[in-house]
Parts: sequence; structure tokens; C-alpha cells
Amino acid sequence: MKPSAEPVTGIPVGGAPAPAASAWSSGLFDCFDDCGLCCLTCWCPCITFGRVAEIVDRGATSCGASGALYALLAALTGCQWVYSCTYRAKMRAQYALPDAPCCDCCVHFCCEPCALCQQYKELKARGFDPDIGWHLNMERANGGNGAGAGVVPPGVQHMGGR
Repeated sequence: MKPSAEPVTGIPVGGAPAPAASAWSSGLFDCFDDCGLCCLTCWCPCITFGRVAEIVDRGATSCGASGALYALLAALTGCQWVYSCTYRAKMRAQYALPDAPCCDCCVHFCCEPCALCQQYKELKARGFDPDIGWHLNMERANGGNGAGAGVVPPGVQHMGGR
């Protein structure tokens, strides 16, 4: 079997090469470019976080569950930024985004609303509509018929001989 000259897409598994590095589509402090998103995130960050988390997790968790856990952590501990910074790290790994302007934890600790807006806008720039969730994004990408080209999650992988 000869090696493929085509670029690797999706999430790297095992020894597969990582996707080529790319830059964020917007700056950390460009949150005021979308006033609606900025206001939503300032007053109810759990909604923006839930929408981002559902897309980053590729539908494995729902917007509601992620947002509720975020709100619970905020209410009980004030450390919701620890939870949200893990999703920034996942997103950076998926899209080979730089750890800029500083590490994920510092970004979320110091600028939580700006970080959430930046992540939301990045998903929009990559063709997702976080408002409608993962499953409707997949339907839209596949033309509504469950087949065709588009953004498709990797298949289920099993350990062992299955």
C-alpha cells in the first residue's frame, strides 16, 4: 500500500499527522464585532458555552447539558472557566489553532466572555451554525438526505479485534 499524497483531515488518531496549523479567524478582543453574541455571552455565558461545547464534542453532549453544568459550576464554585478552557483546548487540537495570546486557562480566567465569543465565531467561520446544534449542522452539510459531501465525524473506533 503506497502512502497517500492527500492531506489528512479530521482528528488525528494515534500516529497520524496533525492538521496544518492555522490562525484564529478573529482576535480575542473582536467580541464587539457581533453585538448580539457579545450581549448574550456577557449576560448568559452558559448558552454560548453550551453551543460551542455541542459542536466541539460533535454532538456527544447537548447544548443544554453542557450549558447547565457550566451554570452550576459558576453558581457553586465560580470556577466555570476551568471547564470552558478544556473545550478551548479541544477546539485548538481539532483545528490546529495556536495557543494565543496565552495559554487556554489564562485566556478563560482573564477574559472568559471574549474567549467564548472567539470560539463561537471560529466555529461560524468554519461553516458551523452553533445556534442549531451538531445534528442539524450535519443534516445541512449533507443536503438533508443523510448522504453526500460535508463535514462528517470520524467513525466509531473500537479497541481490539472488532
